Amino acid sequence: MLLFLGRKVPLSFVHRVTTCCPPSLSRPILVSSALIKLRAIRSVAHTTFFVSAAGHNTRTMPERRPFVRLPTDVYPVNYGLCLKPDLIDFTFEGKLEALIEVTQSTNQIVMNCADIDIITASFVPQGSEEINATGFNYQNEDEKVTLSFPSALQKGSGTLKIDFVGELNDKMKGFYRSKYTTPAGEVRYAAVTQFEATDARRAFPCWDEPAIKATFDITLIVPKDRVALSNMNVIDQKPYPEDENLVEVKFATTPIMSTYLVAFVIGEYDYVESQSSDGVTVRVYTPVGKAEQGKFALEVATKTLPFYKDYFSVPYPLPKIDLIAIADFAAGAMENWGLVTYRETALLIDPKNSCSSSRQWVALVVGHELAHQWFGNLVTMEWWTHLWLNEGFASWIEYLCVDHCFPEYDIWTQFVSADYTRALDLDALDSSHPIEVNVGHPSEVDEIFDAISYSKGASVIRMLHNYIGDEDFRKGMNAYLLKFQHKNASTEDLWDCLEQASGKPIAAVMGSWTKQMGFPIIVVDQEQQGDDRILTISQKKFCASGPHNGEDCPTWMVPISICTSEDPKCSKLKVLLDRPETTITLSGVGPDQWVKINPGTVGFYRIQYSSSMLESLLPGIRDLSLQPVDRLGLQNDLFSLSRAGMISTVEVLKLMEAFVNEPNYTVWSDLSCNLGVLSSLLSHTEFHEEIQEFIRDLFTPIGLQLGWDSKPGEGHLDALLRGLVLGKLGKAGHKPTLEEARRRFKEHVEGKQILPADLRSPVYLTVLKHGDSTTLDTMLKLHKQADMQEEKNRIERVLGAISAPDLIQKVLNFALSEEVRPQDTVSVIGGVAGSSKQGRKAAWKFVRDNWEELYNRYQGGFLISRLIKLTVDGFAIDKMAAEVKSFFESHPAPAAERTVQQCCENILLNAAWLKRDADDIHRYLLQRKAPPV
Repeated sequence: MLLFLGRKVPLSFVHRVTTCCPPSLSRPILVSSALIKLRAIRSVAHTTFFVSAAGHNTRTMPERRPFVRLPTDVYPVNYGLCLKPDLIDFTFEGKLEALIEVTQSTNQIVMNCADIDIITASFVPQGSEEINATGFNYQNEDEKVTLSFPSALQKGSGTLKIDFVGELNDKMKGFYRSKYTTPAGEVRYAAVTQFEATDARRAFPCWDEPAIKATFDITLIVPKDRVALSNMNVIDQKPYPEDENLVEVKFATTPIMSTYLVAFVIGEYDYVESQSSDGVTVRVYTPVGKAEQGKFALEVATKTLPFYKDYFSVPYPLPKIDLIAIADFAAGAMENWGLVTYRETALLIDPKNSCSSSRQWVALVVGHELAHQWFGNLVTMEWWTHLWLNEGFASWIEYLCVDHCFPEYDIWTQFVSADYTRALDLDALDSSHPIEVNVGHPSEVDEIFDAISYSKGASVIRMLHNYIGDEDFRKGMNAYLLKFQHKNASTEDLWDCLEQASGKPIAAVMGSWTKQMGFPIIVVDQEQQGDDRILTISQKKFCASGPHNGEDCPTWMVPISICTSEDPKCSKLKVLLDRPETTITLSGVGPDQWVKINPGTVGFYRIQYSSSMLESLLPGIRDLSLQPVDRLGLQNDLFSLSRAGMISTVEVLKLMEAFVNEPNYTVWSDLSCNLGVLSSLLSHTEFHEEIQEFIRDLFTPIGLQLGWDSKPGEGHLDALLRGLVLGKLGKAGHKPTLEEARRRFKEHVEGKQILPADLRSPVYLTVLKHGDSTTLDTMLKLHKQADMQEEKNRIERVLGAISAPDLIQKVLNFALSEEVRPQDTVSVIGGVAGSSKQGRKAAWKFVRDNWEELYNRYQGGFLISRLIKLTVDGFAIDKMAAEVKSFFESHPAPAAERTVQQCCENILLNAAWLKRDADDIHRYLLQRKAPPV
């Protein structure tokens, strides 16, 4: 799954078995009365219904217990599943016939089940008579149901039959409804799924744990004018005997797989189709009338499948793969095997109206989800503790894949800014967590879909790949996939395969990165002895509040590379730092040469150079002799050290001024990001305007050089850089940029000269930041008229830039209106909070005032964490941390507990930073403009 910015079962459990036929719904179920009962059930934490001879229900209330995994006395071999959704009443009927194996005699079966009402349940032992269940005990807190039988089920196989009903919810999880508008303007609903991590249980009773794999035979009964899709290809379609408007669509048997990867979609879609060079049918499903917008993703997918087949030396195991755009979708995308679901903005590209960053995003997301078809789907983590294996790996290899398809994107430099530095920032907090986290209850699973699992996971795999070398890495990956295909694995299993392939101590090295949180700061000093450079290198834990000075300081096994000015791209020496301190001799390095640690910014650590080493590196920024990724890394390290109070922020501002000749988009992007953090911090002071002036001075030369219009021969990165620079100048109030933005916006609105897609965000941002109620109304009108979700999102993200308090309130109210899709409300509120001091206060009040609605809308998933982070992370007053903590103590959000801790910690860090450095920064900003005496 890509976020918008994943008890060992005996092997005998996971062999392929002859499947039973799926059931069909031979009799109608009275949904309405069943759902009344279902809603009553949900209000009770643990409810047991005993079906007595007279058919009455009696209720008992067991006490809460700690979370436990499902028992292993019964496991599924094949699910025969038939579902009949009602797209008008938002309910569904289901019939399950599961071939199961009883491993030890028991008179009950425990399964996962949530928001589902079981009507009848029975068990048919092979060659024996049907036994009806006599009670269903719903443990709602644990999302389980226990089916009780009057006599013991004996060892051996049999068929479990369950009739059930459920609701097509509006929470973007489980089996849910997604609202869309037809080309004629009619509002309709599709029925779609999102099961990761623990929501298959909302669609059908099941053993909803990743290690309990089975095959699936799925049948959907749907309106005959709708498209019905599932993981596998359709093998039969026939009229449904009880209703001539319905058809029964039967899909081929799936490979053995985990429940969280099952998917089905029923709705109206067009598609484009192609075949990959290795013979897999690839389709991209789009909203009706927008098939053209699926072509870019189709091209990426057809290039990507053969790339992964070659990289892993394992073919894609299904006959087809569908990629489909879903209107209401919480994550970025989800890797369901053979049926990958996406937000529209993560899949659809309009050749005329999509910007360059959208193309790049689509390429990365397609690369990420298709990697999961092998890494996650074919071989699955044994439990959610190993989620990072899925997500960290896919978040790394998506870049490898995009670099293969689009070398002109310089995507690995972008990785450092987008993932690596983001992970370092989060992992420096005391409230971070190790990559591997023991999780139990579903709400804990949601918490670890974060930048540690994804971005730190990807960063340490990138470091590992560099340490092993590509050839041995691929060899180890192939061995891992072959050994564990159709099974489950843990982190240690991967380390074993890579260790055997490379002969290096992978488990020992990587254990220090995945089992303990945080990372080291590498402190470096040097001494010249003749033609030798002697380096003293030490490590200690880096904390966002300063270096760790406690007794029990953790250490890491740190792969360290060293280069010199003689060849900045090539490592002169590689060592493994496996102790707190070491001394290294570099021979043949003269006094005039500089020495750089971590060329390529691959090792996951910060660096603190001695002042003489740092001085010698600075010219490499001005004359560009340092690689772009290293210019970026140097600046980012120093920025981080200033936030931690280890150097003065003024030193970083001086360094930033050295980037005046910088040509690289990603370097500017990272600079821009850090200046944004500083600008946000200084919005709490009286000299916010001075930092805006600094930003204008820094970005004006590159802005003049680029101009407004693209030039012949320019590429992808030039387009990204132009948008970034103009947006930065416009927001900071650069007058010529503001005037030109207003002129172009007027022509765009009047239809005289439509803005190129790459200029829309910066222009919209600039005119709103310095606009009034008329500007906002015009923008809201553009939003209403936009036919493409990308354009709607583009507008939604910048609306918060408006300055007047009454207009800020109007934007916040708009966020919860019908005009904004539920998953996008978060970015509208976040845009308000991130734009100004007034916006931050207003957004936080709005979230508090509307908490019940917002929490109910996202039901404790990761969007609630994102909303909290975007709203409160920018505060810089101690008492705000107490206020945030207090609010969430009285309004608990279990899936966001860690996020709340991290936000409170960030607020206190911001406040300390401001107290420590504000006066020095102010002095520096005034003095740099003072005329020389």
